[in-house]
Amino acid sequence: MTTPALLVCDWGSTYLRAWALDGGGRPLDQATFPFGVNRLPPGVHARLFEDDVRRRMNCSATPALLCGAIGSNVGWQAVPYVDCPGGLDDIVRRLREVAERTWIAPGLRTVALGGACDVLRGEETKALGWLAGDGARRTGRWLLCEPGTHSKWLLVEDGRVVRFLSAFTGELYAVLSAGSILKSDGQVHDLDVFDAGLAAAGEGDGLLNRIYTARSRVAGAGADPPSTGSYLSGLLIGAEVAATPRLLDVEGQSVVLIADEPLRGLYRRALLRRGVEVTIAEAEAAVLAGLVAIARGRGLL
Repeated sequence: MTTPALLVCDWGSTYLRAWALDGGGRPLDQATFPFGVNRLPPGVHARLFEDDVRRRMNCSATPALLCGAIGSNVGWQAVPYVDCPGGLDDIVRRLREVAERTWIAPGLRTVALGGACDVLRGEETKALGWLAGDGARRTGRWLLCEPGTHSKWLLVEDGRVVRFLSAFTGELYAVLSAGSILKSDGQVHDLDVFDAGLAAAGEGDGLLNRIYTARSRVAGAGADPPSTGSYLSGLLIGAEVAATPRLLDVEGQSVVLIADEPLRGLYRRALLRRGVEVTIAEAEAAVLAGLVAIARGRGLL
């Protein structure tokens, strides 16, 4: 049996994905753990990683590289952000060793709407992984969309993230679905209703007013209450897809959609409805490729 050369993890807000790699960066084993940062009390991350993750992956003495929310102020240790524009060399240079043989990658920080600060962690690793897949991607301008609890739209120029914009779409959908008058099971069951939500999103303006139509279509127009989740999803995703490229001054730019199902299909549907050219990339493959690229830059592989 091949001994792992490196343990890499994408440790986000909802779960942890781990891969044991050989010396060529190829996976020998992988596993998912329910250790999302948002689910854990402070101070338990190091113990869980050593006792559960390393043990399950047979990597007790293997160097480890982590990315994602684990490096935030609610994670294992807050690793300072890299300011945009930032690329692979900046991420590698700012890796933080948080325990013996264990490093966490920094996230990115940018100036966003109204001069406010915007941040991300983990999405930069997916972007780096996508860039590593083809040398031609490291020149020119690209718009990357990474849907999730907090969706991220990254503008990449000549291999560096120059700026990005976050959207609260996924979390807002979850909150409204779980604890508001729009309560539903949080799933999209009807694509025709989802499309009606896309249409109701307009250009993404007046979102608070538009959200109320998810209520009034049931109370005043006789819509089936179980359809609310599909409609609300379309409305929120539609508003994000309409407004974000415009706010980044790249309206009409083709989009690289780095996502897994079911979000990949929903965002693709929303983008195509607006006539936007879409290229698909798998999120899991991208984050693994990004971790490998960072590890090689640091000399861990």
